[in-house]
Amino acid sequence: MSNKQQDNPLANIMWNVLIPVVALSFFGKNGEQFWKIGPVWGMLVAVSLPFIYGIHHLIKTKKPNFFSILGVVSILLTGGIAIMAYQDNGTVDAQAPLWFALKEAAIPFVFGITILISHWTKTPLIRVFLYNPDFFNIPVIEKRVEEKGKKTEYNKLLLTGTLLLAGSFFISMIMNYFLAMYFLQGNTGSQEDFNSGVARLTGWGFAVIGVPMLVILMITMWKFVSGLRKLTDMENEEILLPR
Repeated sequence: MSNKQQDNPLANIMWNVLIPVVALSFFGKNGEQFWKIGPVWGMLVAVSLPFIYGIHHLIKTKKPNFFSILGVVSILLTGGIAIMAYQDNGTVDAQAPLWFALKEAAIPFVFGITILISHWTKTPLIRVFLYNPDFFNIPVIEKRVEEKGKKTEYNKLLLTGTLLLAGSFFISMIMNYFLAMYFLQGNTGSQEDFNSGVARLTGWGFAVIGVPMLVILMITMWKFVSGLRKLTDMENEEILLPR
């Protein structure tokens, strides 16, 4: 139960979305005010906060968390690309928006492919992202499946869930690419313009990408639970662990 309490959705949003947006918007500018520490330092502050949160989360849960890893890798790449793109004359490399867009697309693509391939391994990732023993009464479900001789149908249901889950990452890949190009193309005139574009991308990305993905995951969960009900004749209260 303690691990569930540590995985706080509000804390995830604060550290991985809201705080970096504030850092990029306000710290990443040059000026006389003490908080205007410049584009490079502003970007470093922005990427360090979710990085620290991700490491803290992994240490406390004592087991890998793929969403934390995704956040840490994404933020590190964000900072690395932005800082490498900065020019000595205060502008940003003209190719930086494309690098950034490819990075934004690459991470969900890798996760989608990994989830898909993992279905044919001993450790399908659907059991991490969706069919998780923290939420589903898996031993009882699988015992009922064996009793009813529904192993083939059960495996098909797992494959369907895997395809839907991987598909949500592929949709995210496409949306990430075009959203990044939309906000960053033409913003290479100065480092401040680029930082401002990254901040808008981060903020809008949660609404434009995060919310649809959440809806897809909810639909996938609903279809998965409905499928388990039909296979096992169990009720929701038996399939899902009490919260």
